[in-house]
Amino acid sequence: MFDFEIVTSWLHEALTSVMSEGLAVLIECVLVGLGIITLYAIFAMIMIYLERKVCAFFQCRLGPDRVGKWGLLQVICDVLKMMTKEVVNFRQTDRLLHHAAPFLVVTASMVTFACLPWNKGAQIIDFNVGVFFFLAVSSIGVVGILLAGWSANNKYSLIGAMRAGAQIISYELSIGMVMLTMICLTGTMSFSEICDQQATLGWNIFRGHIPALLAFVIYLIAGNAECNRGPFDMPEAESELTAGYHTEYSGMDFGYYYLAEYMNLFICAGIASTIFLGGWAPLVIPGLDGFNAAMAVVPGCVWFLAKVFFVLMLLLWERWTFPRLRIDQLLKLEWKYMLPMSMTVLVIMALCVSFGLTF
Repeated sequence: MFDFEIVTSWLHEALTSVMSEGLAVLIECVLVGLGIITLYAIFAMIMIYLERKVCAFFQCRLGPDRVGKWGLLQVICDVLKMMTKEVVNFRQTDRLLHHAAPFLVVTASMVTFACLPWNKGAQIIDFNVGVFFFLAVSSIGVVGILLAGWSANNKYSLIGAMRAGAQIISYELSIGMVMLTMICLTGTMSFSEICDQQATLGWNIFRGHIPALLAFVIYLIAGNAECNRGPFDMPEAESELTAGYHTEYSGMDFGYYYLAEYMNLFICAGIASTIFLGGWAPLVIPGLDGFNAAMAVVPGCVWFLAKVFFVLMLLLWERWTFPRLRIDQLLKLEWKYMLPMSMTVLVIMALCVSFGLTF
């Protein structure tokens, strides 16, 4: 498996050979920032196109097929249209908070996007408490949603924001318990160490057998709810709230929410791929050295993206299969079923690890 640290070390040495250490670090930070923004925009467009096609498949339609071959240019046209739309300002809104809210949401999304381990040595943010950092930063996005609903001075926006706040804060508990379950299995909170461990011992979903599989299912359900996706899209229920917390937004202010929603779905799939399916780690079967060597030839970024899009298909399948829940059903599902189940899975995993019942 190629280690991307070879490239980063070479680049750092090349820069420090012709300039000071501080200036080299500054240039590296700028390059990393440009890389994050570029990948963020590219994968957002891929996600929008993918959902339209998957949605059309489930509803026996074709999806976009007029603009470009197979409708590939439809997303680009939508982006250009959104960038040229006028940003409408209403007199009764709190201008400062109203315009700051979408930036807060997209910033939290970008920072969590930087936590994903794309390849061995190709992780922008890698702390020894990486899981804790991810959960902390991802929680900031709900503040932007609440600010959007409060500052709009619109009852539909406020109700949508309150629903989103209650939903995200509730389902974060299940996601936290599921991640704690996998930390119990791996013994580390660093995403890079979790991937390294799975590259030699096998993927966590196989090592942790039944409790890991149950945790994976809980994560898929809670992840869709965390992203405000159907059947958990009550904060944006069109038949009730117009567009929920972003009813009063237009132009690129609305575009930031649109972008963050799809990228949060990608990040949700990326974290699931990392902690359950090995991230960039290839499929390893102990004892089959020839098979393992062949799997290691495939680049880590290819493994990671393949797993991410596999999880994305599961999340989209979930969205376009089940009807929307009522807000009381949504919260009842979390507090009466999901949270007790996730706590039970955590206890079972702790017992399995204590008695050596994992693979």
